[in-house]
Amino acid sequence: MSTNFARSPDAETIPLVPGDLAPSLTTDSCLTLAALPLGAHLILRCRKDWRDATVIAISLDRITLSVGAPSGRTYRVRRPPHSSLILEGAIPILGEGASWRSGFARYDVRW
Repeated sequence: MSTNFARSPDAETIPLVPGDLAPSLTTDSCLTLAALPLGAHLILRCRKDWRDATVIAISLDRITLSVGAPSGRTYRVRRPPHSSLILEGAIPILGEGASWRSGFARYDVRW
């Protein structure tokens, strides 16, 4: 079985202008915490490190997140719905996300 990837002679080509391809960390519109659905996972900046969080409740004045602690427990934090997020690929990050990979919390490895 073979596939022909040749372009039709009637197809119109679109020239690329430098700057057309945006890097994955930027988006055209401002993504906020209110845009995430219930159950969405994100990376959250805590005092010392970065942690995994899940959206567990949405209301008009606040979004409640369940945050996983390195000890294995979870706790809740509340943030305003207009808190801005940045995207690194498909991962939403709440906070300045420049170095979240190096500062990600080490979770209990027994589980």
